[in-house]
Amino acid sequence: MALIAVAADKGAPGVTTASVALAAVWPRPVLLAECDPAGGDIVYRLPGVGGTRLDPRRGLLSLAVAARHGLRPHQVWEHTQKLYGGLDVLAGVTSAEQGAGLDALWAVVGGLLSRIPDADVIADCGRIGVDGSHYDLLAEADAVVLITRASLAEVVRLRDRAMAVTNALHRRGRPGARIGVVVIADHRNFKTDIAEVGQAIGQGKGPASVIGGLAY
Repeated sequence: MALIAVAADKGAPGVTTASVALAAVWPRPVLLAECDPAGGDIVYRLPGVGGTRLDPRRGLLSLAVAARHGLRPHQVWEHTQKLYGGLDVLAGVTSAEQGAGLDALWAVVGGLLSRIPDADVIADCGRIGVDGSHYDLLAEADAVVLITRASLAEVVRLRDRAMAVTNALHRRGRPGARIGVVVIADHRNFKTDIAEVGQAIGQGKGPASVIGGLAY
């Protein structure tokens, strides 16, 4: 099955919201994995089954601890929880300090998530900056998708970040990797905004290409 890493360059274009929405309507069995090294907030924003609060101690952090001693992909499910409505989620770390403790384990985590049997994984990777250990997870993904809003500043940054991600993946043995772009656009200018972003990033000429959009 597939690991899809969803991320952004800067600002708050809606990576978590987009990841949750995509997972909620995914046509195959899916796991939503919160892999933001700066700390996620799903445990605070979304209720678990029965309206209860998710356990912040069970998720990416407990998975990483277990992975130090060896773990098989199917054992990832032992660290997941269910959101209200039934979506399976691997809750992320809750602070950047916890995320820093995973620096040596992102490749291991990515490898496990990419090999979960009988389910795709949508990984909310938050904002990604300069090349670092977190890129090891991106290198394990079958697809990397960058989220952007249809503004000039965000698109210019996105173009540069897409090239940086491509170079980082090349250094990790993924030459020729391409980056998908999803545009968060106003429904009134939906098609126009998507087309303009595609033109701005050089659709088909650079490492990134627009694969679709989500209405704001």
